[in-house]
Amino acid sequence: MGDGHRWVFETVLCTDKVKGFVPVPQRWKVERMFGWFNGCRRLSKDYEILPEMAEAFVYIANIRLMLRRLA
Repeated sequence: MGDGHRWVFETVLCTDKVKGFVPVPQRWKVERMFGWFNGCRRLSKDYEILPEMAEAFVYIANIRLMLRRLA
């Protein structure tokens, strides 16, 4: 089920030149998505044994969010 996805992970490293808070571009999208997933009780804890089941519930959560936006 997850073999067809093209996920790209990028590690963001801190530099010693910059002091204080530096916003990372596009990070708010990821944090917003995890905030939405916390609204789904099953995704707020790691109940699943198989990664395919966890992936399926992420799809279900996204479908639920999209349907609520359409309504």
